[in-house]
Amino acid sequence: MKRANSRTTVSNRRQVLKAVGGATAAVLSVRCGLARAQDLKLEPVVKNGRIRQSIVHWCFADYWDVPAMIRIAKGLGCKSIELISPQFFGMLKEHGLECAIASIDMSPDPPFVKGFNNPKYHDRVIKATRDAIDACAQYGFKRVISFTGMREDISDEDGIRNCVAGYKKIVGYAEKKGVTLCLEMLNTRDSSHPMKGHPGYQGNHTDYCIEIIKQVGSPNLKFLFDVYHVQIMDGDIIRRIRQLKEYVAHVHTAGNPGRGELDDRQEINYRAVMQALVDIGYDGFVGQEFIPTRDPLAGLRQAVEVCDV
Repeated sequence: MKRANSRTTVSNRRQVLKAVGGATAAVLSVRCGLARAQDLKLEPVVKNGRIRQSIVHWCFADYWDVPAMIRIAKGLGCKSIELISPQFFGMLKEHGLECAIASIDMSPDPPFVKGFNNPKYHDRVIKATRDAIDACAQYGFKRVISFTGMREDISDEDGIRNCVAGYKKIVGYAEKKGVTLCLEMLNTRDSSHPMKGHPGYQGNHTDYCIEIIKQVGSPNLKFLFDVYHVQIMDGDIIRRIRQLKEYVAHVHTAGNPGRGELDDRQEINYRAVMQALVDIGYDGFVGQEFIPTRDPLAGLRQAVEVCDV
């Protein structure tokens, strides 16, 4: 899930921390994480580097400030901090990092709520998308996230038609700026927490999102393959990666069930998934987008190591 601005991110992360351990645990975790970011010598985890890895800002925003996150990313061998406010793009650039994919600002709504499937939101979402494209183009970053939006009372057929019409109003601008829009599929099954599932989201299956992308027919509209969401709704991850290789422009990770760490308490074989990405010649980024349930740095270190095939 994605953030529109830093205030929204902090609020969401506080909800997550309460869900996994209470307010006291949240305070202790934040203090512990900040101490590690500032004081520990970070040993590089990335050895092979065939998968370019990125830290998703919203997942760790209550643990580390941006300078600390930059230090951690570089220390572990990650090349990007993504879904971060454009105000930090210059800082990332100064430290040799990228924003692998940028969010859009639909405040006060989360960016996935009001999307291209509803014509009454087109002006607003197109402006937000254009602003994100401009911010990325200024710093040489290449991708902007995008969503269908919530179903509301829109049929699937109308949702596709509306998305195609909306994307055709902005994708030409993305082409001129050298930026790719990435449509994300989200799961609608997990209703346990607002950051783990999104009941009511229209683009909740891989084939649905790919159909929109095909109908738009631009090389600058691609698919954000969130392994966690795809696993919940469709499964068959490795075969889908191979079948959709021409459409996949960004990848997200998280353990299932629970959107936690990439450990042996969840069901996705991430080493095999990453190897499949290497096999198809995938050259984009993999963003670590799990919600920490324990020490955030230890969980991130483990995830980076698992994905470094």
